Amino acid sequence: MKKILVTGGTGFIGSHTTVELQQKGYEVVIVDNLSNSSEDVIDNITKITGIKPTFGKVDVADKQQLFDFLKKNQGIQSIIHFAASKAVGESVQVPLKYYRNNINGLINILEAMKEFNIPNLVFSSSCTVYGQPEKLPVTEQSPIQEALSPYGNTKQINEEIIRDFVKVNPELHAIALRYFNPVGAHPSSLIGELPLGVPANLVPYITQTAAGIRECLSVFGNDYDTPDGTPIRDYIDIIDLADAHIAAVQRMENNKQKKQLEFFNIGTGNGLSVLQLINAFEKATGVKLNYKIVGRREGDIEKIWADTKFANEELGWKAVAPIEQTMLNAWNWQKHVSGIK
Repeated sequence: MKKILVTGGTGFIGSHTTVELQQKGYEVVIVDNLSNSSEDVIDNITKITGIKPTFGKVDVADKQQLFDFLKKNQGIQSIIHFAASKAVGESVQVPLKYYRNNINGLINILEAMKEFNIPNLVFSSSCTVYGQPEKLPVTEQSPIQEALSPYGNTKQINEEIIRDFVKVNPELHAIALRYFNPVGAHPSSLIGELPLGVPANLVPYITQTAAGIRECLSVFGNDYDTPDGTPIRDYIDIIDLADAHIAAVQRMENNKQKKQLEFFNIGTGNGLSVLQLINAFEKATGVKLNYKIVGRREGDIEKIWADTKFANEELGWKAVAPIEQTMLNAWNWQKHVSGIK
């Protein structure tokens, strides 16, 4: 059984990826500092798969903590690195938190790969590296624009750090997945997106508004150059996204990489506006949302969606979940955690 380290594994994307990895026969080891998640997630992963992953409460930005943990958990063959601060709006307000956490964490992971002979890395990157693209849809060859937020800038910087590191360490390989907007929840309703405090992402704010936890959903701007004036994003189901990480790991395990560091856009290839997403939620659930239009939010881009042809062909992966089912899964998860019948 192949052993894989998932950093940030109790988070939204990490927990779903852990489930899919276990169901594909991997032995998963999770580290997470629980700054935006709960250890209860481990129990819920176990309920879904029947397998309890190894867990360590470890802050990857603390090198000593990370190395001490890995000394006790030898034999890891690949790392999927999710652990990072991830809210665009917050990063604008507290930039040093993002630079300290996201960059130091990656540097420690790369040093750990060298120290513990771990050859493969899947890096959780982001479409934010493209900024506001000049041409749509975005391909992997689209120019990297100046980042519009410190969060986006950390992803750009980290990609450059990985490029420089593998260049002088030919035994190491990496794939950076530039994914778009992950949404949804596991169909079991046992894991999903549950941010601590006020949600920074749209879908949990939608579901919390529908559940009455939030009084009203704010739609940031309706004067963009889009069909209905609201920003457009490429919303990808969380299970589809998790499967892309497994495809990336298997590509490296099977020596199918064409370069030591590769980049893939992970999205659906379709852009939806904020109002279209709200309508999809209302259609799927039958719940009307209380929302209002407010001013634009600093750091937001106008519109972006992916060209996924390269990932479809090279990874043998494709997003398949319909958006209404994704939104229904997100709502069922919200009802589960809120005790709504």
